[in-house]
Amino acid sequence: MTVASPHPTTTDSPPVPAELLPKHIAVIMDGNGRWAQGKGLPRIEGHRRGVTSVRKIVEECTRLGIGQLTLYCLSSENWKRPKHELSMLMTLLEQFVIEERAEIMRQNIRFSTIGRRDGLTDSVLAEIQKTIDLSSSNDGMKLCLALNYGSRGEIVDAVKQIAADAQAGKIAVEDISEATIDEHLYTAGSDDPDLVIRTAGEMRVSNFLLWQISYAEFWVTQKCWPDFREPDLHTAIRDFASRDRRYGGLNEPTTSP
Repeated sequence: MTVASPHPTTTDSPPVPAELLPKHIAVIMDGNGRWAQGKGLPRIEGHRRGVTSVRKIVEECTRLGIGQLTLYCLSSENWKRPKHELSMLMTLLEQFVIEERAEIMRQNIRFSTIGRRDGLTDSVLAEIQKTIDLSSSNDGMKLCLALNYGSRGEIVDAVKQIAADAQAGKIAVEDISEATIDEHLYTAGSDDPDLVIRTAGEMRVSNFLLWQISYAEFWVTQKCWPDFREPDLHTAIRDFASRDRRYGGLNEPTTSP
């Protein structure tokens, strides 16, 4: 796991070759509330500023040709927060989905969500579904929002469905494999993340994509999410491209015959 330097980042370095770009970037967007409190503002102002970061990073990932961007927007544990903050988060989420719909279509983005839908308001769910349906034929970057998401809950839901299929005779127990579990997760059909970015300096996974990030590279910055911008994304990607990804094996040096 790499922790980013606190020094300012730039985009002056040569671009990363396309073959070294991460295919799937997942982001734990942390620090909205701390950013606001540090400036003497209500926590919700941090969430509002965080939406700006989302717009910037989505647009830049699209420009770079990243295959998928998954953003951890609302965890299943976030329901412990004050009701007024959760209410404002629902309002911001609904506004974002509505206001960004035209841009999602312009950039040829495929929009999707993962997580349990209970707890989300009917109006939010309706706007989410409208954007999912409208963008379903797009073939550009996939933008996935993790909403009311918890990885342990996702795995429990997958196990329940596999057990039900086994009980119904649709699958034999001895045939259950890692691929079977993959196919029953919320993320079925998506590539696993190559790069996980976490803001606000926290060094934990926070119940995010536990199964899927088994071999992901981590990059952590001290910056809170509202201050995260394109140069930070470029720095994370350059660091990712410089790593030797062995997946538990060894990369033997190439020798001349």
